[in-house]
Amino acid sequence: MKLSFVIPLYNCLPLTQAMLASLRATLPSGLAHEIIFVDDGSTDGTREWLATLANPPFRVVLNKKNLGYAGANNRGATLARGEFIALLNNDLILTPRWLKPMLDLHTRLGPRAGLVGNVQLNARTGALDHTGIFINHKGIPEHDRTPVSDCRPRGRNWRDVDLVTGACMLVRRELWQQLGGFDQRYHNGCEDVDLCFRAKAAGHVNAVALNSVIFHHISASPGRKIRDEENCYRLTLRWRDELARLGLPAWCRQFIECDLNAATKPSASASVLAYTLRLRRRPPRIALAGMQAAIAFGLARWEKMFGPQRLDNSSPR
Repeated sequence: MKLSFVIPLYNCLPLTQAMLASLRATLPSGLAHEIIFVDDGSTDGTREWLATLANPPFRVVLNKKNLGYAGANNRGATLARGEFIALLNNDLILTPRWLKPMLDLHTRLGPRAGLVGNVQLNARTGALDHTGIFINHKGIPEHDRTPVSDCRPRGRNWRDVDLVTGACMLVRRELWQQLGGFDQRYHNGCEDVDLCFRAKAAGHVNAVALNSVIFHHISASPGRKIRDEENCYRLTLRWRDELARLGLPAWCRQFIECDLNAATKPSASASVLAYTLRLRRRPPRIALAGMQAAIAFGLARWEKMFGPQRLDNSSPR
């Protein structure tokens, strides 16, 4: 079997039905696949609708309790039999030819391939929402909305990135198993960023297929954002140095745009500007100190909110 689509559900039945219709309409003819729905305790008729789906290609998992995004995806992926696992949110609208560029990119990268994402547009407005994820000047993950036309180094139809969203993510099942899937200690946020970090740490390349474009009803599931602060706290404790390193470009841009003033030493200003323009490879000391201070400030704030927590690098599940 080529592909296992894993789709976690929590209410939003009309969006699920629309997503499934778009998935079935856009699958290449003859593609060997299965569609695994994992329901996380829906109460809006989703379970009754799932009971009407015929097997195959459908497989349905009904969780006895709400496991959250990471747990639901992990349970579905455990059952997957395909060479590839495609993680799909139930609030997507998939477009013709969205899948082939992602599969082609996996082929191009070969054994180096990590997590492959795509270009995502806001389903309500049509605005660009995702060409990857970057780390902002505070050390927090944020969607990269760089126009696709500016994301084509040397005319390539893909870009290597540090991080991609799990809303639409393609990964070899073998790699998913090696990485241990999502860390279920995150609750509906940062699971995908953590997984991307672990893939990179294992020597893999995360990337975005720029010719794959879909629409996304962003954060449609109820309660999607209520644990964001706790999730960022856990992510920062685990990946502090990596977040500080990746946040340097954003910190320098912020410094130039907002913080440059007469009190700043000219030499510091020049070094930040040179680094931003890629005229120097080594980040300036003021930027290194600035990112560490921003992350330390965030950690202190979260410690007041949630209490001290230990750095935990144990198995993700």
